[in-house]
Amino acid sequence: MNKIYYAHSGNKLDKSDWQLLSDHLKKVGEFAKENARFFNAEMLAEIAGLLHDIGKYTEGFAKRLEGGMRVDHATAGAQISVEKWGQFGKLLAYVIAGHHAGLANGIDEGVDRSTLENRLNKSIPELDTVWVDEIFVPAQLSMPPFKVAESFQGFQIAFMIRMLFSCLVDADFIDTEAFYFKLEGKPHKRGKFYKLEKLQQALDDHLEELKVAVANGSPKAVNVLRQEILDYSRKQALLEPGLFTLTVPTGGGKTLTSMAFALDHAVKYQLRRIIYVIPFTSIIEQNASVFRNVFRDLGDDIVLEHHSAFDDSKFNDKEETKDKLKLAMENWEAPVVVTTAVQFFESLFADRTSKCRKLHNITGSVIILDEAQMLPLKLLRPTMAAIDELARNYRCTIILCTATQPALLQPEFRNGFTNVREIAPEPATLYSKLERVTVRHIGIQIDIQLVERIRDNEQILVIVNNRRHARSLFEQLGKASSHYILTTLMCAKHRRKVLDEIRNRLKIGAPCKVISTSLIEAGVDVDFPLVMRAETGLDSVAQAAGRCNREGSRRKEQSEVLVFSSPEWEVPAELKQYAASMRHVLRNYEGDLLSPGAIQAYFKDVYWRKADELDSKKLLKTHQDHYAKLTFPFQTIAKEYCMIESYMHPLIISYDKKAEALIEKLQYSEFVGATARELQSYLIQVPEKALVALKFAGVVDVIQPKRFGDQFNILINMDIYDEKAGMSWDDPTFLKPENLTII
Repeated sequence: MNKIYYAHSGNKLDKSDWQLLSDHLKKVGEFAKENARFFNAEMLAEIAGLLHDIGKYTEGFAKRLEGGMRVDHATAGAQISVEKWGQFGKLLAYVIAGHHAGLANGIDEGVDRSTLENRLNKSIPELDTVWVDEIFVPAQLSMPPFKVAESFQGFQIAFMIRMLFSCLVDADFIDTEAFYFKLEGKPHKRGKFYKLEKLQQALDDHLEELKVAVANGSPKAVNVLRQEILDYSRKQALLEPGLFTLTVPTGGGKTLTSMAFALDHAVKYQLRRIIYVIPFTSIIEQNASVFRNVFRDLGDDIVLEHHSAFDDSKFNDKEETKDKLKLAMENWEAPVVVTTAVQFFESLFADRTSKCRKLHNITGSVIILDEAQMLPLKLLRPTMAAIDELARNYRCTIILCTATQPALLQPEFRNGFTNVREIAPEPATLYSKLERVTVRHIGIQIDIQLVERIRDNEQILVIVNNRRHARSLFEQLGKASSHYILTTLMCAKHRRKVLDEIRNRLKIGAPCKVISTSLIEAGVDVDFPLVMRAETGLDSVAQAAGRCNREGSRRKEQSEVLVFSSPEWEVPAELKQYAASMRHVLRNYEGDLLSPGAIQAYFKDVYWRKADELDSKKLLKTHQDHYAKLTFPFQTIAKEYCMIESYMHPLIISYDKKAEALIEKLQYSEFVGATARELQSYLIQVPEKALVALKFAGVVDVIQPKRFGDQFNILINMDIYDEKAGMSWDDPTFLKPENLTII
């Protein structure tokens, strides 16, 4: 009689509630197959599922389930894959070998992870041959239908391996989750969302309400134009899936227009979700709240907001326990996902299970890249390759959505995008109709002059290039009820409160003088009569201009955007070349600096200056170099594809009662994933040196350091968090005497 093998243990001594290994392998195969349907790789994904835990057909793993030592059960399936299908089987070997530890390097040593070559040559316990009777795998495999990009074949194959990896790890998790939920008598609710037709109707109703409100009020030209843009763009949703641009000047209604196009297009072509990608965490909640308001009658789970500032891989280090089920990252099943560019693109190049798990749910989606001009230049070419591949082979439609469309199309940009369709009406015509400001470069302005200008104007916004400059101007100006500062040294909850006050003052015509960093430029809905902008790239100047006369209620001549240079505060190194390109364009387009022609000339100059840096880590070359022998260094690539290299640490601010309650919960909870995500509104990011100084001063404490390292740093003394300006660590040793008293 054949021995019975199990995948997961249950509660009963007679093992009647344990999960049969053959059942687990078959179910994971089925789930993985379904996950791969949007890129036609069902067979490969199913086989990965069938083989991923084949190493559990051993006496050693049977003892493990009864409390024995940990056993390597992933290597066996990888070795079988190569034995059966040779080099082709190597594609699956990466996926199977890495389904717990993560995707490994093919041959080059990684960090705390064996190479695939080592795993394939590793001596492992012999499997019980009963697996051959219980699990059927075909004698031959074939590649899925695949549109080849001749210059990037290595990149394409590695991209597919990551997608197959995602299909497997998510399937493995979901089946394991379902087993334990059943064991504990809990309902297993996953993937039960409204169809996109319901969301489409909800958006139609919302837009109709807005239309009626505008008709009943005093119609402004800008509202009429927004409606024209919306109507025109929705008609383009009938076009075949692929790459699109939505080039609409700031204030033209891009957010709702892009969502309307996306839903119409997704319904037409049976795509399954909308993914809205935003450049900054500072505005993600604002955009998510817009969509939640639109879909409010459909429930709270329609819009998933994902911008984790914490390293979720540290939330759990237990492999074969039920506990891991409570700590999983979201896998992006929701109909609308709002996320950051960092989260989205770094996941596409990731190696870890927690980051890759969601990748297969990107396939068959409409992806809106908001502020597309902000794609990081040092990674621009591999980022473009990923965008192109999603559209080429993974049934995605991608919308490059911006007021200042980057010049990324062939033939002007080598290996640029092809067959890109514009959704909006003629951009040059829109620019002339939505031209609401006068942009001038006024030369040098020292801080004394800037402060005088601020004092002389009742309503003014001054945008500078770093937080220190903003704080210095704010302190020189002096604190008053009409004076505001906005920087990322204020937690998101604090910034939202300040922005509400600013909008209210602007609305009633009260004095309102704001000093901000660039965080106010991306999608923040404010309307000033005068904006001043420190020298930077032309795309940022255009974004700044979007905060001036936004509603078109003033004449263009009365709405100025003044660009200035500041000798006391040097342009940051990362912005110098952008500012140089802006000055270059200024010579030819003075008086028309925000026109489509000027914007195109600006980006051409930027790409010319940065030509050698558009793939600074040589990632595309790395993929191609390892293509012939399929030795891709996945762990190395994930490390190198890093959009923000200056490492910052999240610091939790106990800004209000809710924050205090969440911190208390975090302190004593064993399962912290959901609480950590709720705390994201109360975070600021601080450099390593600042965090060390704050800890040394005793104003920062760490929650559960043994489990999570320094993940959860809490500001335990609010003396250095100003109610107007947020965090300041210039002198972290400063403490009010009353806060030194121990009660």
